[in-house]
Amino acid sequence: MGRSQETFGKKEVRTKKEKKRKEKEKKRLAKKESEKKTDPDDMIAYVDANGRITSAPPDPSNKEDIELEDIEVSVPKSDNTHKNDPIRTGIVSFFNESKGYGFIKDSITKQDVFVHINNTLDEIKEGNLVTFEIGSGQKGPAAMNVKKLKQ
Repeated sequence: MGRSQETFGKKEVRTKKEKKRKEKEKKRLAKKESEKKTDPDDMIAYVDANGRITSAPPDPSNKEDIELEDIEVSVPKSDNTHKNDPIRTGIVSFFNESKGYGFIKDSITKQDVFVHINNTLDEIKEGNLVTFEIGSGQKGPAAMNVKKLKQ
């Protein structure tokens, strides 16, 4: 008594599902076959002298000999011949007295350094020549122990 109640729509859905299942099975088998055929030699990559990835092995005649003593493994030692003076001089390029902060232009590096009124020892204004030390602020380097130079 099997499928006496089966309509055309039901048959169509069943055949589509069967077709899709067979296609999926074919793809799975094809993928399995292609994985078996992969040659390990095709997966090897080489790096040339310029750092580019190539499929060709490097030429042994272009090999460069490197002495073991020439290889540096650690960080090179720093050169302390021109160690900066911790006390610097600069000119106050901007200072907002109501908000209590400003910037000092360093006379050596010509960079602006942030200064807050809590880090000043004397009262400063724009254009004053000052001495200061560079310390760590909340958002980067900041001027500490700011003193106005006598003019």
